[in-house]
Amino acid sequence: MSYPEEILKEERNQPWRVELRNRIKNKERTQIERVLMNEREPSERIKYQDREVNLGLNADQAVREATRCMDCPTPTCINGCPVNINIPKFIKNIERGEFLEAAAALKETSALPAVCGRVCPQEKQCEANCFYQVKLNQQPVAIGYLERFAADYERESGIQSVPKTAPQNGIKVAAIGSGPSSLSFAGDMVKLGYDVTVFEALHEVGGVLKYGIPEFRLPNAIVDVELNNLRKMGVKFETNFIVGRTSTIDDLRADGFKAFFVASGAGLPRFMNIPGENLNGIMSSNEYLTRVNLMNAAKQEYDTPVLLGKNIAVIGGGNTAMDSVRTAKRLGAERSIIVYRRSREEMPARVEEVHHAEQEGIEFLNLHNPVEYFANEKGRVCRMKLQKMILGEPDASGRRSPIATDEFIEIDVDVVVVAVGVSPNPLIPSSMPELKVSKWGTIEVNQETMQSSVEDVFAGGDIVRGGATVILAMGDGRKAAAGMDKYLKGKLNMA
Repeated sequence: MSYPEEILKEERNQPWRVELRNRIKNKERTQIERVLMNEREPSERIKYQDREVNLGLNADQAVREATRCMDCPTPTCINGCPVNINIPKFIKNIERGEFLEAAAALKETSALPAVCGRVCPQEKQCEANCFYQVKLNQQPVAIGYLERFAADYERESGIQSVPKTAPQNGIKVAAIGSGPSSLSFAGDMVKLGYDVTVFEALHEVGGVLKYGIPEFRLPNAIVDVELNNLRKMGVKFETNFIVGRTSTIDDLRADGFKAFFVASGAGLPRFMNIPGENLNGIMSSNEYLTRVNLMNAAKQEYDTPVLLGKNIAVIGGGNTAMDSVRTAKRLGAERSIIVYRRSREEMPARVEEVHHAEQEGIEFLNLHNPVEYFANEKGRVCRMKLQKMILGEPDASGRRSPIATDEFIEIDVDVVVVAVGVSPNPLIPSSMPELKVSKWGTIEVNQETMQSSVEDVFAGGDIVRGGATVILAMGDGRKAAAGMDKYLKGKLNMA
């Protein structure tokens, strides 16, 4: 990737960067403290739904943090990255002050670096495999912060690189859904020369990145920049198009599509099936976040405003629960409560998200589980009954299992958001009886190639996993692209 030499020279030769590079040798790297993320103050950020909490690193912080990287001969951090980013390569570019080159290195394998730098659980993946963490028992290099820095720097510089693509081969392929798995798949396939169309059922492209993650964590404008980069590469997007209703897979085959990647997600909400759960004021996290994030439902002048309340309880302990309860706080709730049946240590949410929620005044009722809801005279939820829990032995996930006690409490609530998980979208499987699915409704695939029981249909993301992180979904998209490319080339050789 090439950029104007005068820009690169200016980046490399700023005196403080030259001094830092000369002064810090390998033996001194481990003495540098890990950088802290710049954040908006809690008292300010809870006033706004669309202002990002994390503010990113400045150039000085980024170079200093990049200098901590040991450039290991065997970079174990890459092993922890589902999309196989060359982490030392992009970090060493930052250390040299070559920020645009760092962004280009990220784009070699990642279609969404600015997104991943914000929402991926690096602490469980690349950073968990960092030399510092594994060998020195020290804080790992802040890989996620640096990824965000490089992507943001490029965007703000106005000099955005577009990854190279192979000459068009004229073979049409389709991606169903426009979430992170589809976008990763589309980016890799268009690089290989395929004619790629992404079909999205909603009116906006981005899937869970747009409807499921609040703007205080992931601004829509950031997602749009990544989408526009894919458009520049040649990816086409069709919105308001429901595969299985607008057109079937057979219809698309007749239109010339040779293979399909199903990444329609897990948008079917789960409830607990307890008394009173159908009362007004009780909704799924999917509905709550989608209406607020994508339909302007927080603004009462819009056609479908969301119910607001003073006492809001969110049931669950994952990132979606944290997103929901922090959204409620920003919409004016006086009391926003997380109700979770396990302890804080068992919460699957990112540590950073829990920390931010605490800073913002969110209450935590751990080791409690809802068993019944009660209505007021208007039929709206007004109170909930909670059963106290204790922890038993670890379950299959490694977390200690909650065990019910004979103790109960009741609390006042006027809105309840249920965030206890989701189920796979059943539309594609129901429209393709020949497609093999599991008892949970997920599409069964070859884990190496992501190919399904229907040879021209591949699948990945939540429709396969039943619920996963953005980066794991992206890894599925990359594997599916490689698998589909091999399949299609095999078909051409046979023809």
